Amino acid sequence: MAVSRALRRLLRIRDLEEEQSKLALESAVGELRRMEHSLTASVERARRGRRLVDQSARTSELPDRLAGMEETRSAILHATALVPGIESMKEDVAALREEFLVKRVERRQAETLIKETEAREAIDADRRSQQGLDDLYSSRRFREGNRVEAVAPAADVRTSR
Repeated sequence: MAVSRALRRLLRIRDLEEEQSKLALESAVGELRRMEHSLTASVERARRGRRLVDQSARTSELPDRLAGMEETRSAILHATALVPGIESMKEDVAALREEFLVKRVERRQAETLIKETEAREAIDADRRSQQGLDDLYSSRRFREGNRVEAVAPAADVRTSR
């Protein structure tokens, strides 16, 4: 009995599910990295704004000071808005990673089942082959034994004359 088509189909489905799960995880990780990079850029933007305010305090440039204060405020608002999204995305990534690992285990279980079935079938085929060889050898010996018995009585008849 060969590995059933249903098992092979199951393996293919598990493989596709794992691949889709992997792609979803990679996409979510990419989005998380993009958001983290955006947060880093906002922190740098706030730093530049504070530097501009610092410089304008020394030069008494009111427009630069106002621009620096607005830049800092804007960067802080942006960072404040990003933090909850990043936390949420981290939770999503963790859930997607868990789902991916579950799909991987399911695929590996299907692969193992198929490999075990194929190994059992190979053992059975070897056993059947060996049984066939044993039967062939046994029947040859039986035939040779009958020939020897048939030749032996005829030889006895010739010698007794």
